[in-house]
Amino acid sequence: MGQLFKVCKALTIAGSDSGGGAGIQADLKTFQEFGVFGMSVLTAVTAQNTTGVHGVYPVPLDGLEEQLKSIGSDLTPDAVKTGMLFSGDYIEKVAYFVKKFGWNNLVVDPVMVAKGGATLLGKEALEAMHMYMLPAAKIITPNIPEAEALTGIKINSNEAKCEAARILFDNGADYVVIKGGHGEDAYVSDLVFNGVEIWELADKRIHTKNTHGTGCTFSAAIAAELAYGKTAENAIHSAKRFIQTAIENGIDVGSGHGPVNHFAYRRLPHEQY
Repeated sequence: MGQLFKVCKALTIAGSDSGGGAGIQADLKTFQEFGVFGMSVLTAVTAQNTTGVHGVYPVPLDGLEEQLKSIGSDLTPDAVKTGMLFSGDYIEKVAYFVKKFGWNNLVVDPVMVAKGGATLLGKEALEAMHMYMLPAAKIITPNIPEAEALTGIKINSNEAKCEAARILFDNGADYVVIKGGHGEDAYVSDLVFNGVEIWELADKRIHTKNTHGTGCTFSAAIAAELAYGKTAENAIHSAKRFIQTAIENGIDVGSGHGPVNHFAYRRLPHEQY
């Protein structure tokens, strides 16, 4: 019989992507790649493939609550990440149990729009996001359109990006990571703010249509590293390397936006880790 060892656990609270490239599927694949035991609380089922989102079907609110209670009563996670939370009621419910169970390593990926353009988080949920999720977040990881929606600022310059980061920090998040994937520059630059310092993480832009699940995967990688006890800064840096490798080695499936490659990182030669 093999020797038992301590397992770090991470929980994803998000929607299901039937195409397997984003949502809880991407999160669980990422957790597995980091050697973290993954758990899930499902907020909604989506009918989705590489061409877009064709339907969103929320889990009943009492079903969401029972899932959260089941995890909290038996499988305390070392880190938690959220993805698509569907509506204000769902956001409030999730935030209540995050606080109730003392889940402090919370990564909030404020999923609002899918790659195909479908809206996944209604406007009425923005207030709930500000009121309930941001104060609970250790790290929030919006892309530029999401940061614009959350702050009301048009981000068309680095100064505007810095201002948006400060607003999100002032709303409660300990760390703000505004992702730079929406742009045409030769390099993708993610801005990080911790309330004291602002710095950027830059990598060469990869011109590919296979970027489905990028945000989910990045935030899940951060959560996985937090589950191991890594600092926020180290977790963000590690997740950046992981997602860059996953994009560089994307998987060409389907006829639309294919997924990033979740298993590319572990196939690197050891000295590149």
